[in-house]
Amino acid sequence: MLAAIAGAQVKFPAAYAPTNDIVLDNLVPVKMRDGVTLYADIYRPAKPGRHPVIVSRTPYSTERYPSAYDAALYFSRRGYAYVYQDVRGRHESDGKWEPFRNDIEDGYDTVEWAATQAWSNGKVGMEGGSYLGHVQWRAAMAKPPHLVCMVPRVASTSLYHNWITLNGGWRLSFNFGWGPVRQESRIMQNTGPHTIANGPEAISYANLLQHLPLNNMQELAGRHAQFYRDWLAHPDYDDYWKKINVEEMFDQIGIPVYTMGGWFDIFSAGTLNGYAGMAAKGKTDVARRQSRLLIGPWGHGSSRKFGEMDYGEHAHVDENAAQLRFFDYWLKGKDDGISKEPPVTLYVMGKNVWRQEKEYPLARTQYRKLFLSGNGALGWDAPAGVGKPDTYRYDPADPVPSTGGNNCCGTPTPAGPMDQRKLDSRKDILRYLTAPLDRDIEVTGPVKVVLHASSDCTDTDFIAKLIDVSPDGRAIPVAEGIVRARYRESLSRPRLLEPGKVYPFEINLVGTSNAFLRGHRIRVDLTSSHFPQFDRNPNTGDPFGSSAKTKVATQSIYHDAARASHILLPVIP
Repeated sequence: MLAAIAGAQVKFPAAYAPTNDIVLDNLVPVKMRDGVTLYADIYRPAKPGRHPVIVSRTPYSTERYPSAYDAALYFSRRGYAYVYQDVRGRHESDGKWEPFRNDIEDGYDTVEWAATQAWSNGKVGMEGGSYLGHVQWRAAMAKPPHLVCMVPRVASTSLYHNWITLNGGWRLSFNFGWGPVRQESRIMQNTGPHTIANGPEAISYANLLQHLPLNNMQELAGRHAQFYRDWLAHPDYDDYWKKINVEEMFDQIGIPVYTMGGWFDIFSAGTLNGYAGMAAKGKTDVARRQSRLLIGPWGHGSSRKFGEMDYGEHAHVDENAAQLRFFDYWLKGKDDGISKEPPVTLYVMGKNVWRQEKEYPLARTQYRKLFLSGNGALGWDAPAGVGKPDTYRYDPADPVPSTGGNNCCGTPTPAGPMDQRKLDSRKDILRYLTAPLDRDIEVTGPVKVVLHASSDCTDTDFIAKLIDVSPDGRAIPVAEGIVRARYRESLSRPRLLEPGKVYPFEINLVGTSNAFLRGHRIRVDLTSSHFPQFDRNPNTGDPFGSSAKTKVATQSIYHDAARASHILLPVIP
């Protein structure tokens, strides 16, 4: 049983050993409502009988690599029938591949099909990570009657807000790498003569990311993914995205959901929002009370090391074992104490301990402001009087290189907690720093920066990082966020800036759990680029993706009594 004492190191129980042999049925056809056939591999106990079912749906192929079916073997050897299906238009399944678009109906149809098979007891759960987690949320939106519970890991809840963009800032390296680069079946389409200027290296992933305008980048490499064109054509939060946003309908989902993820994962917002949304708005009392959250010091999956940090052997969690307890309770009626445990398990970095909580965000949180000042200081006292703003130039031709952060999956720059001293020579980053702390300060929960700023351009970006600076000078970011100026008021109704006018901007840094230890310093870095993790704002105000030209912007950050720029920290007493 997990330790329930706040501040104690949580003990994760080991899973029980396999209980049965299995049989495997390959290429089992599953007919969708529109006549399209999807194919699944079914792993199930060899002994005849009816078993609870776990459904997992993937665009990456059920046989892509040996570890692809680890979960199928793990759960089927412990008494579950495991339906492992290629999604529509991918690998063995028929139909047209269109990411996100058919997963609501196809998820419903697959769950209900699984519930009626001779080897099924009618109770169905879903599991899987990344896209395999996203499709669970899509299926839940359709409310299949036989879906009892699900475990979306490292998954987005709003494809617009926390996949394609982070609150409007276009996630260039991930979108292009996951989209045209990985999801098109051929590198070069047979579309006739194709001239490659400057040799084959010109179409390398890293070089392509340098290209402007964005809206013809993929064609340079012979890629022709229509879904990527559609993404570029919908940079605002409109009906194209709204209809697949589960955050719009948490109140219609009545099953318990166990979200798992990492503080440094690209989809950390989905992990946190998924739990918080279900706990606050779930359709049933069971959904609200029994949904769970597990979040560690990880990237796109559990580990002990990420970026340049080693959080210790205890930081890694066997995600299958954690899921097994949840599925055993809901699908088999087996309670090993999980129903009485606090629903939130989170890792507090700095202290490097697992802790259980009754909710997220934590009810005892004290939201405190740390104010920016003109000498690069960061303090608890609000500024007085009128002071000169801090200024810097942002040149899209020389962007701040992505150095760590919440990214994943083969992008060309390293993700995670990376030492920011690599960027010390940059003049286009403003750094605000507290004095060495005289006591530990734990920050756990949602973080945002409220910025009063102006630009001499009609559009631009502002990026903020929350950084833990240790006595030896190492500067490790623990949270980051972006705001695109045209979206300062609404992600659905962009408005350009009036050059020189001071505006308030809110930068959502998503969330973290980090103890800034005595002797450490809290730092906030402000800049206007984080490339190629986010696309470079050309500062022209042109429609998104269309600008081949750029302008240099002069940015001003204000921190006087009337315009007190600050970071709002969720301090845990």
